[in-house]
Amino acid sequence: MNAIRNSSKLILVVMVLLLSAAGCKSKKKAMEAAAAEKSRMEQEAALQKQREEEERKRREAEEAAAKKQNESSGTAKSAVLSKYFDAVATASNTTAANNSINEALTMFASPDTPVLIIISGTGDNKDYDRPTTIQNYLNYLKDQKKNANRVENLKFDGSGKITEVELRKN
Repeated sequence: MNAIRNSSKLILVVMVLLLSAAGCKSKKKAMEAAAAEKSRMEQEAALQKQREEEERKRREAEEAAAKKQNESSGTAKSAVLSKYFDAVATASNTTAANNSINEALTMFASPDTPVLIIISGTGDNKDYDRPTTIQNYLNYLKDQKKNANRVENLKFDGSGKITEVELRKN
């Protein structure tokens, strides 16, 4: 009888050991799976960060190229605008001046585009004369028959039309 009890205890102990060994293997597999999942998530996060960085660099390059193109376009438009100013100021008659004014106005987003005339200052510290509109400034040139200012800076809208003019007194 003791032998049966001892053998049943032995069987019970063996079963507990087998179950606990199987449990350890399950825990180990679960830990390995969790580690693999964590590694995969870290890799995905690193890839996402890399994609975002590449996208940011691409956007910065596009913005720099657009700015450079606008600056070169702005220089060309400054030259054209200066020629219109001279044409209006030196027109032989009122009709010719009005035609030049109408042609010049096609470069602007509106006849009410502001014109700022810098009377003194350098860099960021600028003193401006009273603001006017491009329509009024072109009529002023027609009346005065002289162009005493040069184009300093132009601002554009998305369609390439001038939205603001800065002039500097010569």
